[in-house]
Amino acid sequence: MRTIIWFIYFWLYLLLLLPTMKKAQRLKADGDQEALDRLLEQKVPTWANSLMKLAGVKVHVEGLENIPDQPVIFVSNHQGYFDIPVLLTALDKPHPLVSKESIRKIPFIRQWMELLGCVFIDRDNPRQAVSALNDAVKALKEKKHSFIIFPEGTRSRGGEVGEFKSGGFRVALKNKAPIVPVVIEGTYKAMEANHMLIHPADVTVQILPPVYTDHLTPEEGKKIGDIVREQVVQAKNRLQTV
Repeated sequence: MRTIIWFIYFWLYLLLLLPTMKKAQRLKADGDQEALDRLLEQKVPTWANSLMKLAGVKVHVEGLENIPDQPVIFVSNHQGYFDIPVLLTALDKPHPLVSKESIRKIPFIRQWMELLGCVFIDRDNPRQAVSALNDAVKALKEKKHSFIIFPEGTRSRGGEVGEFKSGGFRVALKNKAPIVPVVIEGTYKAMEANHMLIHPADVTVQILPPVYTDHLTPEEGKKIGDIVREQVVQAKNRLQTV
């Protein structure tokens, strides 16, 4: 019953937000980025928090002081579908994601993600993927906003952290932007561990110290994905033993 109520609420809330979405689209069309950012920073976390409250997901956040005052690439492990609402509320503010192209097929979600500045990647189309990553490079270079990436590319469902793909790291390296590793532990318990039925879950988000890329050699740059993954794995293992 919780799952049915949650999905009804999910879509009903998005329908009720339609006037706000239209207002946000007008602000974007008018080029009023400051007003658009204020609106998104108010509405997006409110929506995400309400989804987690209804699901019974409680989030404990550690390490907010590790977020630099500049655009960064947040690199997170990916356990479950609740990772997205969790990170939209757990960081200093909601940030756009580097997301898979298939998400664009979901009505209302697509429009809000575009307003937030998300970048969509089609893994089956290398040319499109490169173009999308270049959009992220441009946004970082113009200091518009940070990005969240899930370099595993798929949900681990609480298992071992997968291999980190290189695309998001190339964006950071091209801009000499800091990489902020983020560890999520527990989101898979909200859905994936229960045959996709929603259950209450306790989630921990740990934000690790930034990895600065501006002084890396080309050889060090090639290894940055493995270095960050190891930091995430070790922190995740520590959280599991607490």
